[in-house]
Amino acid sequence: MVSGLNASIKNAVEAIRKSQSNQAVGDVQEFSKTVRKSALTSTAGATDIGVLAKNTTRLNVASTLAANDKVDFYKFKVTTKGEMTMGQVGDDGVRVQLMNRLGRVMADSDPKSGDNYDSFKKLQAGNLTVDKGDYTLRITRDKGQSDKDPKNYALQVVMGNYSKDYDTVAQAPAKGDTGLALTTGQQATLDGLNSAIGSLNSIPTGQTGTQKLMGSFNLFV
Repeated sequence: MVSGLNASIKNAVEAIRKSQSNQAVGDVQEFSKTVRKSALTSTAGATDIGVLAKNTTRLNVASTLAANDKVDFYKFKVTTKGEMTMGQVGDDGVRVQLMNRLGRVMADSDPKSGDNYDSFKKLQAGNLTVDKGDYTLRITRDKGQSDKDPKNYALQVVMGNYSKDYDTVAQAPAKGDTGLALTTGQQATLDGLNSAIGSLNSIPTGQTGTQKLMGSFNLFV
């Protein structure tokens, strides 16, 4: 069952809702796509979630770390230097890391990661400055979490205002990519993500970060 936001994430997404710098501008255009994640467990197989343009785009992705899946990667391009904000909802025990194009970790949700954790809190609050370039999000389980337990999550990144909203529903790799049939539990998770397409498409334009992300998880509750 999907848990509520933990305290730090609640504060971050609430900041998105209240911040004047993260508001919809005019009639927001909605775009959505459903993709298969790569079976590769490296940045080479990262799923592309779009281009983050300051005061123009907001990027959203919803997916699941299925049983025995150890890592997911998502890539996006930033078109100009600025302060980026990230919101997150989903199950407890999900670790998120932001990496630059060289693979260096810039922010880490693990409280034991030192300066990278401080940067993660800045990212949640919209105070982390990033340069123009290519970035990757690395999604894993927190230490001590069982690989057998699926983990649902949704992430959102934005820089300033936005007028175009891009949703990505990332499904498990195709069976042919791994040579293994999905387990009953994995198939149930995949079926749930298929339902997310309708959920994401039905979200009204111009929603706050909180509404947008929580809407992605109606199907998991």
